[in-house]
Amino acid sequence: MSKKQSEKIQSRLRRKGHIRKHIRGTAERPRLAVYRSLNHIYAQLINDQENRSIMTISDLSADVKARVKEGTSKTEKSILVGEVIAKKAQEKKIKTVVFDRGGFRYHGRIKALADAARKAGLEF
Repeated sequence: MSKKQSEKIQSRLRRKGHIRKHIRGTAERPRLAVYRSLNHIYAQLINDQENRSIMTISDLSADVKARVKEGTSKTEKSILVGEVIAKKAQEKKIKTVVFDRGGFRYHGRIKALADAARKAGLEF
């Protein structure tokens, strides 16, 4: 890993720490944490009071993979992940969440996932 890559990761983790100081998930209003890697996107609902993950969805999940066609962009996959996690959250009677962008800038794939989850019925 180059020095520049290491500095970028350290900066993101520092931003993540600043965000996490203020955000807490509960059973009624869990935290929707998003992680973006180079090729994939992951989202999970977390209850911080019990230190428990309620559910996890990524573009590698069977629910999302079934809807992905060949040539689908990473942003389109993020939209599918947002829709699927919102639908599954509503099945578990979860209507509101706290959005945790994980230190990533709120644009591109992160924004696409958040907008899709809102459109599918989750309230932030």
